[in-house]
Amino acid sequence: MASTSTPLTLPVLPLDGEVVLPGMVVPLDLSDSEVRAAVEAAQAAARSTPGKPRVLLVPRIDGTYANTGVLGTVEQVGRLADGDPGALIRGRSRVRIGAGTTGPGAALWVEGTRVDDTVADPLPGHVAELVKEYKALATAWLRKRGAWQIVDRVQAIDDVSALADNSGYSPFLTTDQKVELLETTDPVARLKLATQQLRDHLAEQDVAETIAKDVQEGVDKQQREFLLRRQLEAVRKELRELNGEQEGEESDDYRARVEAADLPEKVREAALKEVDKLERSSDQSPEGSWIRTWLDTVLEMPWNERTEDAYDIRGAQAVLDAEHSGLEDVKERITEYLAVRKRRDDRGLGVVGGRRGGAVLALVGPPGVGKTSLGESVAHAMGRKFVRVALGGVRDEAEIRGHRRTYVGALPGRVVRAIKEAGSMNPVVLLDEIDKVGSDFRGDPAAALLEVLDPAQNHTFRDHYLEVELDLSDVVFLATANVLEAIPEALADRMEIVRLDGYTEDEKVVIARDHLLPRQLERAGLDKDEVTIDEGALRRLAGEYTREAGVRTLERSVARLLRKVAAQHELGERKLPFTVRDEDLRDLIGRPHHVPESAQDPAERRTSVPGVATGLAVTGAGGDVLFVEASLADPETGAAGLTLTGQLGDVMKESAQIALSFLRSHGAELELPVADLKDRGVHIHFPAGAVPKDGPSAGITMTTALASLLSGRLVRTDVAMTGEVSLTGRVLPIGGVKQKLLAAHRAGVSTVIIPKRNEPDLDDVPAEVLDKLDVHAVTDVRQVLELALAPATAGATPEVPVAA
Repeated sequence: MASTSTPLTLPVLPLDGEVVLPGMVVPLDLSDSEVRAAVEAAQAAARSTPGKPRVLLVPRIDGTYANTGVLGTVEQVGRLADGDPGALIRGRSRVRIGAGTTGPGAALWVEGTRVDDTVADPLPGHVAELVKEYKALATAWLRKRGAWQIVDRVQAIDDVSALADNSGYSPFLTTDQKVELLETTDPVARLKLATQQLRDHLAEQDVAETIAKDVQEGVDKQQREFLLRRQLEAVRKELRELNGEQEGEESDDYRARVEAADLPEKVREAALKEVDKLERSSDQSPEGSWIRTWLDTVLEMPWNERTEDAYDIRGAQAVLDAEHSGLEDVKERITEYLAVRKRRDDRGLGVVGGRRGGAVLALVGPPGVGKTSLGESVAHAMGRKFVRVALGGVRDEAEIRGHRRTYVGALPGRVVRAIKEAGSMNPVVLLDEIDKVGSDFRGDPAAALLEVLDPAQNHTFRDHYLEVELDLSDVVFLATANVLEAIPEALADRMEIVRLDGYTEDEKVVIARDHLLPRQLERAGLDKDEVTIDEGALRRLAGEYTREAGVRTLERSVARLLRKVAAQHELGERKLPFTVRDEDLRDLIGRPHHVPESAQDPAERRTSVPGVATGLAVTGAGGDVLFVEASLADPETGAAGLTLTGQLGDVMKESAQIALSFLRSHGAELELPVADLKDRGVHIHFPAGAVPKDGPSAGITMTTALASLLSGRLVRTDVAMTGEVSLTGRVLPIGGVKQKLLAAHRAGVSTVIIPKRNEPDLDDVPAEVLDKLDVHAVTDVRQVLELALAPATAGATPEVPVAA
């Protein structure tokens, strides 16, 4: 067994990623500062003591030193084969490293203890058998490498420790394995370890040789198959000539086409299997036509075709700004995505875990805000191909995943067809109207889209028709929807939601001037110098002739205006060039359709009588203004209770009950004649009765209308409100604040009341809209009534409308 001896003080020579064992002779490069410092320190110490300079060779793995080193002597200092200065160092014995100390030179000095690892002679029987086994394994390995001259040297080593350390020359050992040999001080245990390592390596070599043999046999089999197929082709050619048939076109040779095509390995294997079936099938078999159609589809797919992304971030931003006004949120998302793609590409992270850096965005907003056209602009900005997939009304799951090939007329799904149409594996795919997808007995297409739009799964998407993996992880999917609630929750969770809440009046004017007008001038056959529309006319078109979140109706109004001018010119009634001003609109296209409430005559306004309040709502077409009317029934009719009309949902009916209960319990506090509420029926009506309405956000509006009815105080014309009411009079938060404020701005309202807890949502509202609105954030209905109800006229008595 090993024992320790006298302590030593030696300079440390660190070895990064290398291990030297006793008995090994290694050349070291003196151009390394640490190596040079250790050798110079050893030479300085050797001047005062007899013998060769001594250093301590210590492996350093990831900055950590081993616990055991090797005492080495500097045999020679000179030049290496490449001309660099070097030193030849011989490993002598193991040294167990102790504490650090001081010494001459810039090297690190440590104290150590030499490890005595001699084995008693004669060797015990089991040790002698171990020596014999190691020599046999080493001889077998050396003979495979053809190193015959080293075989005799290994056979001549009788010392157990030296024999185990001799394995340090083995090139197949890893650094960790060599460190383990170094730190095993018991020579017998060390020889066992070296024997096991050599045995494992020989076993790995045997497996590798078996695999190589199998590969060679496979190559021979392929060569035989190739020769047989060539003979089969020659026989078929002779048969065609014998029967007087024309030689088939090259496109019919599917095997050659598959082998020549640039296909992924698994796809190639599947295609060759189908080619084998095709060659074995007869010409009259219907299966042959199915296989040919499938092979044509596979060969037409752009498996390895990709377009290079345009990483000019500023250029992409300029393209988006030039083609779309507003929509800053979605533009920022696309710019961020391109920036991240560029940084990943710069760092070689294009593919991580088999997945590429695609994106799945859902553009949610009312009609006409530019969701669909934005997809084409995104593709233009990124330099990618663009494909649109219309999902509106799709009810068959096979439209997404494809049909099984056994069906007559089977086709791949729309996603595969979109990739095929684009001609690249990384297009921008617009999934239009994803909220209009339905489901019936043929399946649920929205459920089939779960895998397509999941970044964690779509790199191995399988179409039922292709039945091979298709990598969709580099595709940018843009889904459009009008109503987020109509999208299944699991599907919406897989997409990054970007809301497009509609345009302000200023944005509509810019869009009409820069985009709509030039396009409609071209369609009307007019030059831009012949007809111009000034900004005042465009603003009036946007404000009074149209009232929408998007710009489709605005574009139709511009088109109608230009058609009218063109027709008048052809009839000789108007000369060109002509500038359309706001005062010309009525003569050209008739009266305005949406006059703001604030612009009407005071006697004609809806809020000109008590019991009418203005609320705000969100519909599928964006935000809208909602009026609430309240009246009390004649006590003589005996009709008590609450009547609600206007196609209201359950939640809105409950809000009306809460509003009525609050006023009954707090009427005295609010100085309202609540006695009328006990004996007379209350009727609340929401005009536009053909439109279904639901939600809790009209709670404070109904409370205000009832309070106005009972007090006789009018609701201010310039005030609109939104918020849920509780039984205690608290104003609770609601959704859609941005859309509602845009609607209030379009309707000419100047004061808006919102819940206090919705105040952070004002950050999403455009600054130009907030500048024109006086927004009050409230927590209690009493604050709402104080802001919304006009002051009572002195001596006036409440005029309560009576329902017939």
